Amino acid sequence: MIDTNSIQHWFPQLIDSYKEEKSSVYNTWFTDEGRLKYFRSIRKGVMKMVDEIKSGVFGNDFKESSLESVLQSICEQKEVFQGASHAFIWKPKLRIPDIYENEENKMAFALFLEACLRAQSETALLHEVDKLVNRKIKGLGPAVANILYFLHPTIFPPFNTAMVEGFNLLFHQKAKLGSWESYLYMREIILQVNKAYNRKLSKDLGMIGGLLFEVGKGEILPPRSSGIDVKMDDVKIEKYQKKRLLAAKKNEKEENSHQEQQYLLAKLGNALGYDVWIATNDHGKEYSGERLGNQSLSSFPPVPYSQDVVDTVKLIDVIWFQKGTSVIETVFEVESTTSIYSGILRMYDLSLSLGRSQVCYLVSPKSREKEILAQVRRPSFKELTDMELRYIFFEDLCEHCDAMCKFGENKEVLQRLSKSCQ
Repeated sequence: MIDTNSIQHWFPQLIDSYKEEKSSVYNTWFTDEGRLKYFRSIRKGVMKMVDEIKSGVFGNDFKESSLESVLQSICEQKEVFQGASHAFIWKPKLRIPDIYENEENKMAFALFLEACLRAQSETALLHEVDKLVNRKIKGLGPAVANILYFLHPTIFPPFNTAMVEGFNLLFHQKAKLGSWESYLYMREIILQVNKAYNRKLSKDLGMIGGLLFEVGKGEILPPRSSGIDVKMDDVKIEKYQKKRLLAAKKNEKEENSHQEQQYLLAKLGNALGYDVWIATNDHGKEYSGERLGNQSLSSFPPVPYSQDVVDTVKLIDVIWFQKGTSVIETVFEVESTTSIYSGILRMYDLSLSLGRSQVCYLVSPKSREKEILAQVRRPSFKELTDMELRYIFFEDLCEHCDAMCKFGENKEVLQRLSKSCQ
C-alpha cells in the first residue's frame, strides 16, 4: 500500500488537470451520459455468452462469437478501452487463451462470469476471481477486468498497458501487465487513493482508470511539485498527439452525422403526429444551429417498466410515442460507427419489456449493411422473433425526409424506406 498523505500536496492538482483538459477521457468519455447505455447491453451480452457456453453452441474461436461482440462494445468506449479485445483473440499456435478448445476451461470461464453477474458484494466477487486465478487457465489474465468493470464499476477498475504505466509512474510501483497478482495489488492501491480523494474522484473507477491512462500515455504529466522525473519520448508523444487530433476530428464528424439523423427522425416523427423523445444525453446537442431538445418531449413519459429498464430506454437515440400517451410506437438506434450489436440488444431488451412484438429500426450508413446482416445472423439473435428489426440508410433518410413529412400519414411510411433484417 502507499501513504496517501505523501501525495496530497500534488495529486489533487493532477486530478484538476485531468478534468480541465477538454480532450481527456474524463471529458470525452466519463462525463458523457451516453456511455451508460453500454453497461446494460454489455451485461446482457455477457449473459448471452454464458448461456451459449452452457448450451454448447459457443464454438471454438473468438471470431464471430458472442464474446467478440461484448469486447467490441467495450472497445468502442473511446480510446481508453481500445485494444481490450487483444487478450481474448484465439492464438492457435500458442493455444491461448485456453477457453475455446478446452471445454473444462470454457465452462469454468462461463461459470465465473455467471457468478460475477449474480454476486454483489466485494467479498463474493473477489472470491470468484480467486477461484478463476487458481485454475491457472493459460493466457486468461487480468484483461478480464475490462469485462468485470462493466458489471461492477465501483469494485473493479479497468486494466490496460497505459493504465499500468501511469500507475507505476505515479505510485512508484512495478505492476506487471499480464499478472493477476499485480492487478489485484494495483486495485487495492487504486481503491485506497480513490477513497482518500473521494471529493474529487468518483465511486465509478472508470474515472481514476482514465486518469492513469492519460498519465501512462504522457498526455497529462504529474505536477513539478510531485518530484516525479518523467522521461518523455518526444517522437512518441508527437505521434500520439497527432493520432489524438485526428481521432477528435473524426469523432466530431461522426457526432455531427449522428445528430443529423436524430434531428431528421425527430422532424419526421413530429410531422407524422407522434410525440418524439430524443436520448436524454443528446438534448443539449445541436444540429444546424438548433438544439435537439427542441424537437423532443422535455420529460420522459411515465412508462410501466422497472427503473433500470427506464434508465436504458431513455438513452435510446429516438423514440416515437402515440400522441399524448406513454405508448411506444417505434424506436430508432443511430449507429454511425458505434456497435450494431449493442444497439440491437438495447432495442430487443425494450421489446421484451413491452411484452409485445415491436418494430425497431437501426439507422446507419449504407457502408454498414453487411455488418448489420452479419450481426443479426449470430446464433445469439435467433430469438429475434420477439422483435421486427429493420434498417434505414443515412443517405435515404436525408434524401426522402421532407417528402415523407409532407405526404406520410403515419409510421407505415417507413416500410418502403427501410429494409428487413430477416
